[in-house]
Order: sequence, then structure tokens, then C-alpha cells
Amino acid sequence: MSIVPAPQPDGPLFAEVDMVGDASAPTVRATVVQASTIFYDTPATLDKAERLLAEAAGYGSQLVVFPEAFIGGYPRGSNFGVTIGNRTAKGKEDFRKYHASAIDVPGPEIERLAAMAGKYKVYLVMGVIERDGYTLYCTVVFFDSQGRFLGKHRKIMPTALERIIWGFGDGSTIPVFETPIGKIGAAICWENKMPLLRTAMYAKGIEIYCAPTADSRDVWQASMTHIALEGGCFVLSANQFCRRKDYPPPPEYLFSGTEDELNPDSVVCAGGSVIISPSGAILAGPNYDGEALISSDLEFDQESLTCEVPSRTKP
Repeated sequence: MSIVPAPQPDGPLFAEVDMVGDASAPTVRATVVQASTIFYDTPATLDKAERLLAEAAGYGSQLVVFPEAFIGGYPRGSNFGVTIGNRTAKGKEDFRKYHASAIDVPGPEIERLAAMAGKYKVYLVMGVIERDGYTLYCTVVFFDSQGRFLGKHRKIMPTALERIIWGFGDGSTIPVFETPIGKIGAAICWENKMPLLRTAMYAKGIEIYCAPTADSRDVWQASMTHIALEGGCFVLSANQFCRRKDYPPPPEYLFSGTEDELNPDSVVCAGGSVIISPSGAILAGPNYDGEALISSDLEFDQESLTCEVPSRTKP
């Protein structure tokens, strides 16, 4: 099957599918969303999420995966005014606003996301910033197509400076949900470099491995292909595509160390969202062009789920 992105006048790219697969095999149409948060505005971000979800559902998607920290935002470039032994007044205010943009799980935003999943009859995997008292967690929440909240996964290993704003998940939330469309779970960004976490998910029989991320480097694609082959599973990686203008302007929000080099149209996160088969074949993406809905049909025939291991011969 080929994926042909077609631009839309006001909004993300919309991926059109040319189906050439085996019509008799069980299939799931899946979409990964590549789009930017509306920073510091969670209600507007939820509205945007619903528009994107409606587009994907209208296109026939049964599963929709959003990027890491889509609700609440990924604070790229911010240092929150922190140096060892000191926090600036502006940094404290930045964290106050970021904390206010996070959501409670459960809470009203979870109820709205559940209603969206039920309304559009899709399985929904959404990256959020979860607020638990004064602690924030980078979390993925899961919903079924009947609008039920299935559960959550808290990121176990925040990456580098993320650790000053996000707590560490305790490992108690590494779910793989058995659903009519397959066994679904998620690992967030840096967690995909943790072999024991991946092994735990493989042991639970994961079939649709979701990888919300903030990493748009080329090397990320190698990691995603490796995981698909290693786990014998479909890999769906969703990343944001952001320009400087998608964040508040300076001096309200500053990209530490690079602000002077940026203009409003500078790309600060280039996306790279991708869908990969259990055999390591790229089904859709990676997309580095802009906001997009990147889609493919996941074919659950025996051949696609079989990992080919080359035979070894003696010299």
C-alpha cells in the first residue's frame, strides 16, 4: 500500500491510502498524528485534538496515536530558570504556567478524551502531561472505541533536563491492553532505549507497539525498525512537528541558548512520525514536511507477523 499525503488549506496534511493488500487478511487502519500542541492552552489543544481525530475517523481509522506530551505540551528549549542551587523568578513562573496546563488523571480532560474516542469510534492513544499534586508526569492514556478509559502509562525515565519538571514513573504502569484490534501498549521516547522495558512488553504479547516521542533525529528511525523486528510487532511512532511560532513569543517563552538564532518559521521539532511492520518494512512515513496524519492498514496475516531469521551456514 502507498501513502500519499495531500495538503489541506487550513490544518494538517491528510494521508490518503491506496489499498493494495490482501483483502481477506484481518486489517486495522491506524493513524499517527504529527501536530503541535497549542502551548499553555489546554482547552484549545483539546479542540485541536478533536479536529484531528474527526479527520482520522472520517478517513476510516480505527486506531489513532498522538505524540508525547500533546496535551500539556513538550517544553522544548526551556530550562525553567534552573541552575544548581538556584531557580529564577521567571523559571518559577514558567513552571506555574506549565503545571496549570497539565491534566488530572482521572479528570475532566480525560472524560472529554473518552467522549471523543466514543464519538468517533476509535481506539485512542494520547500523550499527556499528568498532574498529581505538585508532581508532573509524562504519561500516555488509552481509550477504547466505546469511550472507555482503559488506563495509563507513566514515563519511567525522563530524559536529561526533563527530570527537573517530570517525576519518574514507578514501573507499576506498563500495561498491554488486549483489544479486538490487537494487543496495544506504549513506550515513551527514551524508554524505547530500555531493553528490559521492551522485553516486559514483548512478554505480554504486544502486537501494536506505540512510541510517542519528541525525538526527530534520523537515528530514531533505526530504533523504531529495530523494535519492530525485535518484538515482531507493528510500531507506530508519533512526534510533534513544531515551528518557533507554535510556542509563545519571547520574552514569555525562551529557547535557551538558541533563541537569537530562531525566527517564527524556524522548525524546532521536525516530526519524523512513522509506521513500521513486524518485518521492518516502512508502511508510512517518516514525514519531515509539516503537520500530518500518517496512516496505514496494519495487516494481521501470518506472513506479516513472522520474523525471518537468516539461516547460518558453515564456511
